[in-house]
Amino acid sequence: MKKYFFICLLFVPVLFSFDKKEKRSVNVPEDSVLYGREKHFKNIKQLTFGADNAEAYWSFDGKYFSFQSNNKEWGSNCDQIFYMSANGMDLSNGKKPQRISTGMGRTTCSFFMPNGKSVLYASTHLGGKDCPQDVERKPGAKYLWPVYDTYDIFVADLKGNIIKQLTNTPGYDAEATISPKKDKIVFTSTRNGDLDLYTMDIDGKNVKQITHEIGYDGGAFFSPDGKKIVFRASRFKTEEEKKEYLDYLKQGLVAPTAMEIFTSNVDGSDLKQLTHLGKANWAPFYHPSGKKIIFSSNHKGKRGFEFNLFMMNEDGSGLEQISYDKVFDSFPMFSPDGKKIIFSSNRNNGGTHNTNLFVADWVD
Repeated sequence: MKKYFFICLLFVPVLFSFDKKEKRSVNVPEDSVLYGREKHFKNIKQLTFGADNAEAYWSFDGKYFSFQSNNKEWGSNCDQIFYMSANGMDLSNGKKPQRISTGMGRTTCSFFMPNGKSVLYASTHLGGKDCPQDVERKPGAKYLWPVYDTYDIFVADLKGNIIKQLTNTPGYDAEATISPKKDKIVFTSTRNGDLDLYTMDIDGKNVKQITHEIGYDGGAFFSPDGKKIVFRASRFKTEEEKKEYLDYLKQGLVAPTAMEIFTSNVDGSDLKQLTHLGKANWAPFYHPSGKKIIFSSNHKGKRGFEFNLFMMNEDGSGLEQISYDKVFDSFPMFSPDGKKIIFSSNRNNGGTHNTNLFVADWVD
């Protein structure tokens, strides 16, 4: 199936439906909203019902969230940016959330601005009104993400009017998030020929490169105090692996199958690798306490997928599995007060490939 959303993290694809022959815990449905071992979730609520919906991120006041969706019933031929109330909304009888993006090109990685009246996101629409061409999927071939060089970062009001363009440098600029201190933005760019992290002021000025090692650095979020960032990165054990990465990147492609979680100071200093789990570890986000980090990983998957949520201490110790869907749980984000969590999942989709948004009370 074709499910490859871009991420502030670039969406990981869900390539399989549920294996109905696989045994589950007693009295736990095969396809459930809440699984028996998910002790940190309470009062879980499904917010979307069909298509691919992900990267839902809270506004600073916790009243709204923005997200991306390719729901054709909402007029989307590929991922576009929407927002809705944190309580969700009635999507029956043709109702749909407010779209923030232009409806042209492909978009990704939205984030509410501190004023709560506008949202930043990345879009390819200046490169053409149509959705950019996807990577052809070949059975048995290496899984690849496209890295569109027409992505730039924009700010739009809640009615979808573009207020400002924050980047205009040739190459991929996307995956932008905002510091809780409301002063800086971190994003990923290929402006130097590699996928590195950069920071800029909230108005797009004072751009600084903060990672410098060859490899894909992306999906960064700030710590609650704004002093650190957490992100996922690919690193290479051999020159052959590095060459393959660079060769793919020259074609506007990246293979996201081996990534680990890192932290650093906001200026890039004190770089630390937190996970050594193998496979794909990504979509990290700090708990509002600043003491723990939640992320998505397939390191326990037996068939190359099976992404679940895991949590660890800020130093990488104390790994705990949080979610238990058999296909895909990712893009977790805590509400600013830490009382709720929103994430994307393939649970409760009736055996389809739909990825939906879920919100739950968080139980420490």
